[in-house]
Amino acid sequence: MYFGPPPQLIEAELVSAVPDGLRNAPPKVKPGQPRCFLEGPSFDRVGNLYVVDIRYGRILRLAPGGQWDAVAEYDGEPNGLKIHRDGRIFVADRKRGIVLIDPVRGTAETVLAGPSKSEPFKGLNDLIFAANGDLYFTDQGRTGLQDPTGRVYRFDLRTDRLQCLIGNVPSPNGLVFNVRETALFVAATRGSSVWRIPLSEPGAGAAGWPSQPIGAASQFTQLYTPGPDGLALDEEGNLVIAHPTAGFVWVVSKYGVPLFQIRSCAKEMTTNIAYGGADNKTLFIVESKSASILAARLPVAGKRMYSHAD
Repeated sequence: MYFGPPPQLIEAELVSAVPDGLRNAPPKVKPGQPRCFLEGPSFDRVGNLYVVDIRYGRILRLAPGGQWDAVAEYDGEPNGLKIHRDGRIFVADRKRGIVLIDPVRGTAETVLAGPSKSEPFKGLNDLIFAANGDLYFTDQGRTGLQDPTGRVYRFDLRTDRLQCLIGNVPSPNGLVFNVRETALFVAATRGSSVWRIPLSEPGAGAAGWPSQPIGAASQFTQLYTPGPDGLALDEEGNLVIAHPTAGFVWVVSKYGVPLFQIRSCAKEMTTNIAYGGADNKTLFIVESKSASILAARLPVAGKRMYSHAD
């Protein structure tokens, strides 16, 4: 438990909300649920912000000028979204697995449906690229404290090799590397905590992966109420944690000390985050319940994503 000074409070500002014309998709949701539910924000190299709409199986795009459009709609439940260095869009889909999106043609191709042909995933949630191009993702499903069998995987797109890193996480959700990519932070949503998982040094095996891929995992920080969700990291190693149901985003130091508490100016479902802007010091926040994008300025730039690496 932390007993130090309180974190600095920052009020987020509204950037944009999904317009009514894009909210009126064919009804696939139950009465009382939001018409669309945003997740998975990621910027491309020209400043377009891509998000997923879980309710309608859509990929939406917010252009730098403020225009929204739907680039793909398919039979799936997209959740996390990340962009490859070559511009390809990868989605962690609860229903289909790892899905490749073509934003020009609007198509969705399933790349990986499960650990084997006979075993589907539980329900994927989020994903991230390492500096070498390996794809890491969480398999959450309905796991929780009653069933702590959520998994984190590593996937080599070049060889189609898949490796399970850990298989006892209660509801693994967002994930992000530390600065040197020697450890992986994983949000254990239904455990209300963030885990820190050390990664073993590359070995001489296939794809350079060691047979023992991780070290001793530990709990990095604890939250109150259900959460956390999406994660991000800045250049100094500070961890950014989206806290849905609470309406906050937390920034904690690499030692777990709370630095900033960013408060939603919309509703309380602050699910996901992404750094952007000209200097990469603006944190963009998805408020899923109102289908809005919020933003807050921070003093340290976000760690550059694989999509933007030279």
